[in-house]
This record gives sequence, structure tokens and C-alpha cells, in this order.
Amino acid sequence: MKILTIVGARPQFVKAAVLSRAISQRSDITEILVHTGQHYDANMSDVFFEEMNIPQPDYNLHVQSKLHGDMTGKMMSEIENIAIKENPDWILVYGDTNSTLAGALVASKLHIKLAHVEAGLRSYNNLMPEEINRILTDRVSDILFCPTTTAVENLQKEGYGNLKGKKIVQTGDIMLEASLYYAAKNQHSKLDLPSKFILCTVHRAENTDNPEKLKTIFESLNEIGKDVPVVLPIHPRTKGKLNDIFTDAETRFPNIKLLAPIGYYDMIWCLQNCEFVITDSGGLQKEAYFFKKYCLTLRDQTEWVELVQNGYNILSNIDKEDILNNFSKLKDINKNFDEELYGDGKTGLQIINELLNY
Repeated sequence: MKILTIVGARPQFVKAAVLSRAISQRSDITEILVHTGQHYDANMSDVFFEEMNIPQPDYNLHVQSKLHGDMTGKMMSEIENIAIKENPDWILVYGDTNSTLAGALVASKLHIKLAHVEAGLRSYNNLMPEEINRILTDRVSDILFCPTTTAVENLQKEGYGNLKGKKIVQTGDIMLEASLYYAAKNQHSKLDLPSKFILCTVHRAENTDNPEKLKTIFESLNEIGKDVPVVLPIHPRTKGKLNDIFTDAETRFPNIKLLAPIGYYDMIWCLQNCEFVITDSGGLQKEAYFFKKYCLTLRDQTEWVELVQNGYNILSNIDKEDILNNFSKLKDINKNFDEELYGDGKTGLQIINELLNY
């Protein structure tokens, strides 16, 4: 069996590494790894792949563009050529990026079986490009690998259980398996951080592209940081938007320690050692749970609804009073993290077995 795996960003490579390790133990499976280059990252060097024990991509498309249509179209053209050349049994995609959608559409047009890892997630906000990518990818997938019960229920409500040839499989979350694997290898960090800190990330366009929202977020974080400092690895795009508002951003918010973007091992270390997590990221909400940390999410909806329903995550409107009040509620939560909301950490093997037996 030959699998053509499409990835476009560091988190997808980390997830793909789970399957790659399992595939490497089998002589009856060949994986062709395609990096679209969607998220350019200077840290995506040979050192990154070596340290993370991730296979080097077989193809690197170097597709970088700001416009969704242009980016997705270029990816489709390149992936189609590779798929025709390699003639895989499966095309496998992760999550909800433009790379995901491009791989899914190529599979559909060439009548190659498509597997979608992290299927069935819904935020029910069609203004998010990720939501459209999820929905369209699910629609053309043959196997839908769902990380949660909620994801399965979403697909069933949308009628996927009645569509001929489609198979819905609840596997647990592949990022849990990746997090456990890399946490076991990660023993220290060279970051110079306070003994107690709150880990924060802010990068979603809905927050960063709105000057009032971004101003409110940073003023709120600075207020929260009076008790426990806020550590914020800042995305270059967020930093640029912040500097457009404040010429003195570095000194205006003394209770926020801004860091350059950090690697995955350092992020795991921060998750293991922080007091709380504040974020607008989807992935970090889950990882906070994996490392038994409560999370305040700077969004009014999330695709990871089970975290909210079970009391590990609080959503907040971008309003200073709302953010501060919700953070106070977060500090009062007392949960034991004993639910297996994302499976048992053995997702990779289940995915491989399902592909082989389809």
C-alpha cells in the first residue's frame, strides 16, 4: 500500500510523525511525504527534522502566497502532478489548512481514496477559512478519522453515516499521541522564564486584524500579569500588527514577556510548567488539556466543544471585563483531568489498520 501524505505546517509534520513511525515498522506500506510550504518557517530546517525524529519530505512545493485561491490552486497543480507520478492507494490529509483542502480536491478529481485525519470538527463559523476547509474535505473523504465523540456526532447529524462508501472511525486525537511521545523525550528548556507564568498565544486574524480587539487583548493580559507574569511567544504577524498600534509595545505591557517564536520542544516545556493557558489557537486548547492545564480561549466559539462542556476551557468575548472575569473563573476550577476526551494515545496504529482493511 502506498500513502501520499500532504502536510503544510509544523503541527501537521508533528502529527504525521506519529504515522511515519508506525509505518516504518511495516514492509507492506510506503509513505510519500509532501510538504506544500504553506506556512513558511525558518525553523523548518534539517535540524528540526532530526531533533523531532521526523522524516524529510519527499517533495517540497515551496508554495507561499497570501491569497487563499492562489495558494490553493498552486498546491493543487503540484500535488496533482505528484499523485499522477506516484499513483498512491491513498491520499492522507490532516486538519483544516489550505494544504488539506488542496490534497482533498486532487484526490477527488483523480479518484484516489482520501483519508481525513481530524475529521468532523465544527466551529459553526463559516467566516473562518478553516471551517470551510473542514467541511469540504470531509465531504470528499472515504475514511473520516474522528478525534472525539462530538466529531462523530457532527458527521452523523450531517448525514455522513448514510453515504455509501464513507466510513466514520473514532480514533482519538493523533496530537495526544504526538504530545506524549515528545514530552517523554523533552527534559529541559533554555528559555529564561519566571518560576510561575501563564502561557499565552495570539495569532488568529479575527483578533490580530482588528486594532481594537488586539489592544483589548493586550491590555487585559497585562492586567492579568500583575499577579502571574504572562509569557507570550509572539508570531511575527501579530508583532507587526501590535507595533502598528503601539510604538512602545515592549515597554507598555511590563507584565507580558514577549518571546520570539519557539520550537515545539520549548512549547511542550512551557505547557508542562505554566500555571494556565490563554490562547486563540485551536491546537493549544487541546494541548493544555493533555498537560492538565486549564485554558481561557479568546474566541466566542471553539471546535473543541468537549473541553468547554467538561469545564476545562472557558470561552471569552474580546472585552476587557469579560476576559478578566473569565480568568477569575478559570482560577477557581478544580478538575482532575481523568476523562479520556481524546482517546488513549494509540491513534496511529488504528489509522494504519483501518487503511489496510478498508
